[in-house]
Amino acid sequence: MVSVVVFLVLMLGAALLSAVTVLRRRNRTTSNADGLLIEQAHRDQAHVARYAYRHPFVDGSFPGGSSGSRR
Repeated sequence: MVSVVVFLVLMLGAALLSAVTVLRRRNRTTSNADGLLIEQAHRDQAHVARYAYRHPFVDGSFPGGSSGSRR
């Protein structure tokens, strides 16, 4: 029983530490040009990934095929 309580306390502590770390990092801003370029590249990559994974399912067509041939 004691080991279960210790395990749960450790897991709760790890979750709390992770949440605090993420919240602290999210509020920081980059102040140098290299960091801004990296952030811009990540935003562009995320945009491309969102478009690539969503586009074929929005209009029902797939790359290489035509949507006019559907019935």
